[in-house]
Amino acid sequence: MHIKKYLLKCLHRLQKGPGYTYKELLVWYCNNTNTHGPKRIICEGPKKKAMWFLITLLFTSLVCWEWGVFIKTYLSWEVSVSLSIGFKTMDFPAVTICNASPFQYSKVKHLLKDLDELMEAVLERILAPEQSYGNASKALNFTIWNYTPLVLIDEQNPHHPVVLDLFGDNHNGSAPGRTCTAQACKVAMRLCSLNGTVCTFRNFTSATRAVTEWYLLQATNIFSQVPNQELVEMGYPAERLILACLFGPEPCSYRNFTSIFHPDYGNCYIFNWGMTEKALPSANPGAEFGLKLILDIGQDDYVPFLTSTAGARLMLHEQRSYPFIKDEGIYAMSGTETSIGVLVDKLERKGEPYSQCTMNGSDVPVRNLYSDYNTTYSIQACIRSCFQDHMIRNCSCGHYLYPLPRGQRYCNNREFPDWAYCYSHMRMSVAQRETCINMCKESCNDTQYKMTISMADWPSEASEDWIFHVLSQERDQSTNITLSRKGIVKLNIYFQEFNYRTIEESAANNIVWLLSNLGGQFGFWMGGSVLCLIEFGEILIDFVWITIIKLVAFAKSLRQRRAQACYAGPPPTVAELVEAHTNFSFEPDVAGPGPDPGTYPDEQTLPIPGTPPPNYDSLRLQPLDIIESDSEGDAV
Repeated sequence: MHIKKYLLKCLHRLQKGPGYTYKELLVWYCNNTNTHGPKRIICEGPKKKAMWFLITLLFTSLVCWEWGVFIKTYLSWEVSVSLSIGFKTMDFPAVTICNASPFQYSKVKHLLKDLDELMEAVLERILAPEQSYGNASKALNFTIWNYTPLVLIDEQNPHHPVVLDLFGDNHNGSAPGRTCTAQACKVAMRLCSLNGTVCTFRNFTSATRAVTEWYLLQATNIFSQVPNQELVEMGYPAERLILACLFGPEPCSYRNFTSIFHPDYGNCYIFNWGMTEKALPSANPGAEFGLKLILDIGQDDYVPFLTSTAGARLMLHEQRSYPFIKDEGIYAMSGTETSIGVLVDKLERKGEPYSQCTMNGSDVPVRNLYSDYNTTYSIQACIRSCFQDHMIRNCSCGHYLYPLPRGQRYCNNREFPDWAYCYSHMRMSVAQRETCINMCKESCNDTQYKMTISMADWPSEASEDWIFHVLSQERDQSTNITLSRKGIVKLNIYFQEFNYRTIEESAANNIVWLLSNLGGQFGFWMGGSVLCLIEFGEILIDFVWITIIKLVAFAKSLRQRRAQACYAGPPPTVAELVEAHTNFSFEPDVAGPGPDPGTYPDEQTLPIPGTPPPNYDSLRLQPLDIIESDSEGDAV
């Protein structure tokens, strides 16, 4: 019952409206608002009214423009960077150690036999172009060479360059034999697709770089067809690489390292990775409380054409993160003691909408191929996964240096003859790199290790005899010296200090800054406050309310005029509209003044004339308890 009364009141107020016009509403607002300008427009004379109207309009426009500037600045989501320094006991970083050579040459020599013979013949033709090697070339296996050969390009005439094959065969208009030296020509790699019908040349400024890249490409083709377990067995085992280990005062060994296979560096070993055990803390800063290692890189068993650098590759990174050691690692030279002092920088970025960083990579539209290692997200993993995905879609195979999705195969010359051409095209594509960079996001929380590196010869000439005797006996159980300076690396990794720096992003313009500036400008130019804005909102609502009432009244009058226009003659009576009833007593007599006796035979009684009751609500009575007053003095 109360709900019905409330609805009746609402209906009455809806029909009644505010009860004043636009002009009355505007005058009321100017007289009662707390801002200064509108009051003077009403109270002053005609000239001052015009002056104050222009001034108020100008300042209102100025306030609106400044508000737009502040809101645009706030929505730009700018950040400010703060640097703070803390001091606490920190977890020791994960340390990844690799040998510069991925494989032992004695174990992969049978796989690289044909490739090494081709490489030696190529070097002979580059170093001694005046000699003829026709007989020696007959014994070579040119199966690999025919896919991606090395050529010399003579550009003495830039408009008509001459392409010379190193083994004297004609390719794409090349001349037989040698007519220029490597110094006078550019060494290039010929890459072809579609059975050799579409070819391109990748030029090099140095013959050393050219033959190295060519050998690496062919070795990739060979190793991609070998099972991963066999590749692991061909690399350097942990017991041979790690001769001695000490973490602070506690001894350690190769058993404290986790092994992973890296395509560029073979078997790599990670200390304190934090995958199965809790990360090790560092008790104190300084070299005595860090990690000390002695490594045997076995330089005598390096693959001669695959690795031209001797030493150990190492990287410091967070626990549970994948080590991209080729991009972020450093070399430690053999025959030296390398000391690495570590400082920690922690980066904390703000997420959406201030930056495009991600917390765990779940919102990145790239499948992380490194997730099989159960490692955390990183932008390097995302970019490499994106490249491998594009490689599979465009070349129908995956590259050997990146993880392979399930159901796919690595590229090789036998199954995918055009893969080298496709890979080279994608590697040089700027559009592909930009696509992956735009799809990948930085991590919101990251830890970087700043390193200070120093080196010294180790061991010294005075102590190398006994040190190599002891190390040789510990490794080979022999009194003979089997180690030398060119194969030994000593590492010291430690915290320089326990001070760490936190670089944190914060919002440059927060909501408090926005409200302060909006209110300050409004108060300075208009003398207003938040209540003035509420008053202005109220006047807008009243304007809308009056407009709606006027539109409803106009639509109602329009319907009435259309209803009256439907009748050509006089309007019908109430009885005709309600029930279309005809009163026989008011029918005109057509036959005559008297009734016809034959009309009603058998003395039938005539119908009682009369008018039916009306069928509308205006004459119906309602109980007095239903009628309520909308306000004092007003009845429904």
